[in-house]
Formats: sequence, C-alpha cells, structure tokens
Amino acid sequence: MAERLKYHFEPRTGWINDPNGLVFFQGKYHAFFQHYPFAPRWGQMHWGHAVSEDLVHWEELPIALYPDREYEDSKQGGCFSGCAVVKDDVLYLIYTSVSDRHGQTQSVAMSRDGVRFDKYDGNPVIGLFPAEASADFRDPKVTYMNGAYYMVVASGKDGIGKILLYKSQNLLEWDYEGVLFEGAQFGGILECPDFFPFEDKYLLMFSQMNCDTRSTMFAYGDFDGKKLTNYSLHTPHIGPHYYAPQTFQDHRGRRILIGWLFNKDEKLNGGTDYAGALTIPCELSMKDGKLRAYPVEEAQGLLSGSDELVVVEDDKIRIKADNVAFPVEYSSRIDSVRVLRDTKTIEVFVNEGEAVFTYWYYAGK
Repeated sequence: MAERLKYHFEPRTGWINDPNGLVFFQGKYHAFFQHYPFAPRWGQMHWGHAVSEDLVHWEELPIALYPDREYEDSKQGGCFSGCAVVKDDVLYLIYTSVSDRHGQTQSVAMSRDGVRFDKYDGNPVIGLFPAEASADFRDPKVTYMNGAYYMVVASGKDGIGKILLYKSQNLLEWDYEGVLFEGAQFGGILECPDFFPFEDKYLLMFSQMNCDTRSTMFAYGDFDGKKLTNYSLHTPHIGPHYYAPQTFQDHRGRRILIGWLFNKDEKLNGGTDYAGALTIPCELSMKDGKLRAYPVEEAQGLLSGSDELVVVEDDKIRIKADNVAFPVEYSSRIDSVRVLRDTKTIEVFVNEGEAVFTYWYYAGK
C-alpha cells in the first residue's frame, strides 16, 4: 500500500472528487470538496472541508454540508459542486442540491466562523432551469465583478454544451441573464465552469466530460455583459488524471487554481479506505499569449529539475507511468522542466506552466 501523500490533500477516509468553495477567509485558506465519507467510492455527496496556512499542509475539519434536506435527498445526488463567497464577513457556500423530486437546483448555506453552516430557509434559490438548458443544471461558481455577483452554471441541451449566466446583488435572489458560452464541439455538458476578470480581459474555464487529456478548457476573451466574445482557447493542463479545477483570488491578489487529482480506474488496495486528492495549488498567469499554471510560491521549494519517471529528449517529454493505457507526449520547444513528485503522484510543469502533466502513477496491488 502506498504511503499517504505528503504535499497534497487527501481525506482521512472516504472518497473525494471536485474541489469546491476555494476561498481565503479569516486568515486561512479553505478548500471544500465533494466527499462520500463512508467508503472510497462515489456515493451521496457531502461537502468535506480542509484548511491551510501555506497551501501545502492541510488540516481536515468536520464535514461542512450534509445532504439532510428534502431538496438534496437523492441517494445519487446530495450536495453537489459549488463555490464559496465572502460577503459582509459571512462565508456563503453556493451549491447544487440534488433531490429525486426537484432534480438539480441551486442552494445556499452561510457561516460566520467558517466551520458551522446554516442552510438558507429560502432554498433552493434557483429552482428551475431555463428553456435553453436541461435537467443537467449544476456546479454554480460566483464572482463579484462590475458591481454585481455573477454566477455561471453548467448545463447543455440537445448535445450542445452550455454555460448559463445569472446575476445578483445579494447572493440570494438571482436573475437569469442568458447563455454566456456554448458549443457542441466541447461536449454535451460543460461541467464545473469558472468565470472571472483576468489580466485585461476575462477568463472562462470549464471541464469537458469523457476527455482523457486536455479535459480542462480555458477561453480568454471579452465580456459584453451577456456573452464571452473574441476569445482564444487554451489547454495548459494536459492531464490525464486531472479534472474539475476551480480558482479563487486570495488576499495577495493571486488567481489560484486547484483541481481533482486521481486515476478513476485505479484498483484500490484492499486495505485502503480513502481515494482521491487535490492538486498542488497553482497560480495562473498569461505570458506571450499563452496561459500558464505554475505552483504557488509556497510550493516551489518542492520542485526538482528531473525525475526518473520523466523522460526529456529533443524537445519531447514523456511520463513513464505503467498504469496509463496510452503514452502522452508533448512536442514543442522545451526551455524548462520542473517536477513535483509525491508518494503516488507526479506533476510536471513545462516552460513555467505552459504545459502541465498530472499523473496518479501508483497502481495498488
């Protein structure tokens, strides 16, 4: 059985997937995450919770959200993905509540201490999906910009993936603004969207289902108040064991990205009662027209210049991981390579994050 990860968060027990509610609140970094606490597999979703002072060492706290209301009682649902927002010294969790009766709706919980949360009596705050969308209506992510709170929500209809846009002044009452972005070429549902001002434009991020590599797409362009326009596409995260990232802006103004790190096909050792981890936090930047994701300053001391699992030859890079059914190569000019190796994961950063390989290389036996 492999050792626990040293530099990445993984749960004491149970399953985790998407990071949710990434936020800096009351002097600490908070990471909430999709969590099934009773077994190392998917189940009715809760929100787990961990805090850190340095983005490298994490302390797991009590579960933040239990699926204990009628509007989130589905055994295959519960409290799905969402986000965190600080308003008037109150921490708001905005999440998809899933019930057999109501389907996927959007709800809110609030906390003054960042540990104990009370669900809003008026939940769900968005109970119906619009005509342009479908019952796949999830993963709200909220950003305050241009004097209002904007929420993006994942959906799709008739094979066309869509990201819906809502607007609010108080986080509880939301007006539907329309479809921010759509495209069948990205899949039928554009999961885990994130949308925020970045550099001198706007950056939209979403995850593409059923993509073995480059599952996270970034669209960088202009925002006319309703739609993303004049955008360019970027895929710095090659994967393959990377999905559902989310960003937040910390108190230093950094735009920090954390994703889900796991090989979903991993055969767990019989004695292992936990599964899944969060990636090392990375700071996003734009340089020479290329989006980059590179470990935050606090984690850069963990990087090395080489590793036995990383082969670099003539501007080609390859990861030697036996549990991957296909080789993944990067063919372009390579100026630098930095590697973060943990007990069973490896993250490789090419050209200061211009390309990022993420592997869960340990195969339990």
